[in-house]
Amino acid sequence: MSQLFYTKPSHWDWNRALPVGNGRLGAMIYGEGSHEHFQLNEDSVWFGKKRERNNPDALANLDKIRKLILAGNIPQAEELCKYALAGTPQSQHSYQTLGDVYFDYCGALKESRHFRRTLDLATAIHTSTITDVSTSVEYKVETFVSRHYNCIVARFSASEKGKLDLAASLQRDCFYEKTEHTEDSLYISGNLGGGGMDFCCGMRFLSDSGDLQGIGEHIVTKGATNVTVLLTAFTEYRTDNPRRETERILSLASAVDYGQLKAEHIKEYQSYFCRMSLSLDYDRELDKLPTDERLARIDEEHPDNGLINTYMDFGRYLLICSSRGDCLPANLQGIWNRDYNAPWQSKFTININTEMNYWPAGICHLSDCELPFFEHLLRMLPNGRETAKKMYGCRGFVAHHNTDLWGDTAPQDICISATFWVMGAAWMCTHIWNHYLYTQDREFLQKLYPALREAVLFFLDFLIEVDGYYVTCPSLSPENTYIMEDGTSGCLTYGCTMDNEILHELFSHFLKAASLVREKDSALIQKVENYDKKIAPLQIGRHGQIMEWQKDYEEAEAGHRHISHLWALHPAHQITKDGTPELCQAAEITLQRRLAAGGGHTGWSRAWIMNLYARLWQGEQVYTNLLLLFRQSTLPNLLDNHPPFQIDGNFGAIAAIAEALLQSDEERTILLPALPHAWKDGEVKGLCGVGGVIYDLSWKNHSLTKAVLHAAHQTDITLRYQNSEERLSMMAGQTITLDFSA
Repeated sequence: MSQLFYTKPSHWDWNRALPVGNGRLGAMIYGEGSHEHFQLNEDSVWFGKKRERNNPDALANLDKIRKLILAGNIPQAEELCKYALAGTPQSQHSYQTLGDVYFDYCGALKESRHFRRTLDLATAIHTSTITDVSTSVEYKVETFVSRHYNCIVARFSASEKGKLDLAASLQRDCFYEKTEHTEDSLYISGNLGGGGMDFCCGMRFLSDSGDLQGIGEHIVTKGATNVTVLLTAFTEYRTDNPRRETERILSLASAVDYGQLKAEHIKEYQSYFCRMSLSLDYDRELDKLPTDERLARIDEEHPDNGLINTYMDFGRYLLICSSRGDCLPANLQGIWNRDYNAPWQSKFTININTEMNYWPAGICHLSDCELPFFEHLLRMLPNGRETAKKMYGCRGFVAHHNTDLWGDTAPQDICISATFWVMGAAWMCTHIWNHYLYTQDREFLQKLYPALREAVLFFLDFLIEVDGYYVTCPSLSPENTYIMEDGTSGCLTYGCTMDNEILHELFSHFLKAASLVREKDSALIQKVENYDKKIAPLQIGRHGQIMEWQKDYEEAEAGHRHISHLWALHPAHQITKDGTPELCQAAEITLQRRLAAGGGHTGWSRAWIMNLYARLWQGEQVYTNLLLLFRQSTLPNLLDNHPPFQIDGNFGAIAAIAEALLQSDEERTILLPALPHAWKDGEVKGLCGVGGVIYDLSWKNHSLTKAVLHAAHQTDITLRYQNSEERLSMMAGQTITLDFSA
């Protein structure tokens, strides 16, 4: 059942409200009863303005910091970093809520019953229905967000003619300056603070009643049967006149019949959503239970593959609704943030969270939803050049562990375990080649190649040689702390394992891309090849684990949420079951030690663990950790709980579900590599592999019965299932059906 439904109001609980969005605009719909409440978002509503934050004292102190680290004087190095390498000011700005719209039935709905609210994932339409006890009149609200007209559309209706009285107001706490109205429209406007951008949010009523007027901060209609409400908003980020653009959009949408708005919305949304589907066999009687009740009961003794189907659909829905078209990439909360100073400022955290948001994009046949991520990478490029030059004296470009609306690349916060990490842009750039592998889009590769090239240039200047290897310094393993032999804790060091893994991926991707775009600088290619050969290899420590640092330190927090040193296993393919069995065994030990010490206690970390186990071909562990994600880190509305809400766990988890069914890289594609026992029968359609090949898979009694392959491009693939392997050459547009039932 591709929907979420509930039989109780949210009771003003954001964690029970349901999200709608079109990439730019979003809303959390509460579903309350005698009134309705939408919490609103627009992706460019950020406090403040673009700033120059590069620390002018960084370069003069870089060599001092390096000498202290190499001499083992870690506390002194960390102290100096606080002063010399932190951003100035230290923090980037926050993404903010746009505000709230409150709807009131003006006393017409006195006592409700038969309440139901539904989010249909197949159409991206939220519906609330409620019946008045005294009159038996049913009130209904349908809501969706039109991408074509860039507005939220809410259709209020009453089952009996003339029984709908409705009033609405727009609010933004104390963070706006002006309210204006006409007889059918309401506008709030102001400045987003800190000398930042101006904004405008507008709402228009289209009522079949003649009694419609603006009064104070409200629009009111009486005696209606149907009222269509249109909402939109703009900031100066995209237009020099937000009020004029808001009015223009409302006028355009107002001229279109509601039925047409709805039909166009469904068609556009389904052009994304209908590309893929997962159908695990399950007990259909469970569809009678509301979503929150199903979530509360699911465990090993109470399986519910139907909820897993829904969760997969919901994750794809969230990606489509928070990252499509010319919007910003999905941030820590996708687009749905209720705060003016959000948790971690709801920025783009690029030491895993933003990248994890896009793990399902390629494999779930939504590569075009990743394009806002790449547009933002290009937005960061000129800023990163300045940071590289001013702070490190290097060519190319660099970014640290956070960025914001303006593509800020200077260090964020003063957090020793996170701030002074120079790999953020590098990790983002590894997505470029991977995107190309799924899409075979040469024009895209040509456009993004400068970012990949300049990320490489930075490290050719930044790396130093230690014990025969090129290493980062300063370096850290994101947000983790080690313990030295004398008991001193430290974070900064040189050549952390994750850095080396990312560098190897970055260099190898650059060399592959350079051959396709015909890079003319042969000396650069030769230098990158030489540097790649001198990146430190992975090491196995005394516990049999993958070492996180160049020395076999103990961890201050053995159950840490970051598992950065397994980056080579996932998202990269440097560690594979069929290629590096010894390293896979060490990775498994690493995971076991993390979990035994309480790891996976945040939603996104649990999702990463699921992906790692999928790459180890351990389907039972994928399933067990999915159940733990449901039980410990999933809110009643199925959004991921860090806590608080972060959307990366949703995206990481559906990527892992897909990885359990299909794994594809440049060497081979594996069918059903980590199928859990609980998924006895099922089918998946529309999974995407390297080369742009689309896979439809069916299985019975845990065994593959049929695979249908659709090639978008001419490609050669090596296909594996269990102990069999087949090499296939496919022409563009060709479909191949393989029968495994015999």
